[in-house]
Amino acid sequence: MGSTSDTRVYRRKVFYIPGYDPFPPRRYRELYRTEGAAQAAITGYSLDMGAGLHGDRFGWQVETEIEGQRTQAEIEVLIWSDIVRDSRAQSIPATYLSLLRTAWIYISTGALWRLMRLRKGPVIAALYPVAMLVAQLVTAVLLGWLVWRGADGLLRFILPVSLGGPAGDAVLTAVAAVLGALSALYLLRWFRDSDGKFFAYYLMHDFAHSATLRGAYPATILPRLTQFGDVISAALRSDVDEVLVVGHSSGAHLAVTVLAELLRKGQVTTAGPVLGFLSLGHVVPMLSFLPEAQALRRDLRDLSMRDDLTWVDVTAPGDGCSFALCDPVSVSGQKTAEKRWPLVFSAAFTQSLSPARWRALRWRFFRLHFQYLCAFDRPKDYDYFQITAGPLSLGDRYAGRPASASRIDHTVSPFTSVGP
Repeated sequence: MGSTSDTRVYRRKVFYIPGYDPFPPRRYRELYRTEGAAQAAITGYSLDMGAGLHGDRFGWQVETEIEGQRTQAEIEVLIWSDIVRDSRAQSIPATYLSLLRTAWIYISTGALWRLMRLRKGPVIAALYPVAMLVAQLVTAVLLGWLVWRGADGLLRFILPVSLGGPAGDAVLTAVAAVLGALSALYLLRWFRDSDGKFFAYYLMHDFAHSATLRGAYPATILPRLTQFGDVISAALRSDVDEVLVVGHSSGAHLAVTVLAELLRKGQVTTAGPVLGFLSLGHVVPMLSFLPEAQALRRDLRDLSMRDDLTWVDVTAPGDGCSFALCDPVSVSGQKTAEKRWPLVFSAAFTQSLSPARWRALRWRFFRLHFQYLCAFDRPKDYDYFQITAGPLSLGDRYAGRPASASRIDHTVSPFTSVGP
């Protein structure tokens, strides 16, 4: 089997691996339902959603009619949101310790300086939670100091020190200090509980999750990746025409590892469905630039040389949370003479969104990071819904499509050798 097929796709199995997202998978179903209907209306095709998987597995059915052909797709979310929620269940002091540890890892290993040579957007996104959490701490300390000084003065005015002597003075000072400390703690807790507005804790835990072991995968995620591989392997033995794996954000490098292992084990055969891999808004260098990410770097190298899948990588300079147009294999030092993948191109937000729509979304950074999964009102050659539920395989859809000329495909990471 090659990376493309010669037949139309009538049945497809799609596996979606989310990024570092604590929300339940139904969020992606609703996003697909609303945005898919919008894209179908804009482009002029039929898209209907039906019931999906139940129990421990979550997904939905999609049927499209495009250019006279009906195609059925079953889309399944490979869930690791429970692991994300557990990793975020840290106290306020523990979060600040994670901040210090994560900052030290990226600075001491030199990864931060190398990341800055790629794109400013994701580096700013990485520095944002540090600056925001420090600002929150300073604000809380300042509030505590003001409350302490104010309460001390007020208590002395209401209860003259002369009534209690030196002992009374110490008591009033202690009471005022406690009030100040409680005020500071209350504000810190308010900041944490309002993180849906600030995203400081969310991003901090995201980067800390990747950096905790200096680039090695945490033990909590490894069994889940094995489960993902088993589920995809079963689909590759089914009678569908295409198996498509979609990895978004942090889910992109998880998908790289899962697929590389499946291919090394010979799970893709000429008798089975064609295999496609679509990586969206990747943040691979945040992990692959760290010293202990040998496994990921090996997986990037191995996957890039395969001729039994198609790997398409889509990012956009308008997405400040991804390493836009950075070839994840090349910048990670894993480019070889046999390299075939990925095909790197831009979703071109500024061209595929109307000026009015772009103005509405331009400063909504986290929303733009999900635009790959949404409708475009001036679509070009990227349509998430035709890719996942249309009549062409990923390989056929982008056969002959050139990579973006402005992509970054030279080595930036110093780790250029991996084991066999």
